[in-house]
Amino acid sequence: MSKAIVVGEKHLILGFKAVGFEIVPIEDSSKLMQELISLSTNTEIGLVFVTESLAVQNPKAIEEFRQRCNTVLTVIPTHEGSKHVSFQEIRQSVENSLGVDILGKVKKQ
Repeated sequence: MSKAIVVGEKHLILGFKAVGFEIVPIEDSSKLMQELISLSTNTEIGLVFVTESLAVQNPKAIEEFRQRCNTVLTVIPTHEGSKHVSFQEIRQSVENSLGVDILGKVKKQ
């Protein structure tokens, strides 16, 4: 069975541990690349969640992880509110695949 990992600020991800996720607490976005490279070598991992607050600060780490392995990595919003990073990634992928933006632009609230 594959493992699910949550990477992010400890106070934001601790609740995931209660429902069976392994957590990797990181308080500084500069350490995100190092942790994701380490996780990319573990073939037992099937899913990685990264808090949006860290992903926004270090998008190259997310890109590098996705290039290194086939493990699914998803950026998750926090209680601090979403910056729509995941939606923008999906929209860009769909637009690149189809040549048309069928999902539309994010509406500002």
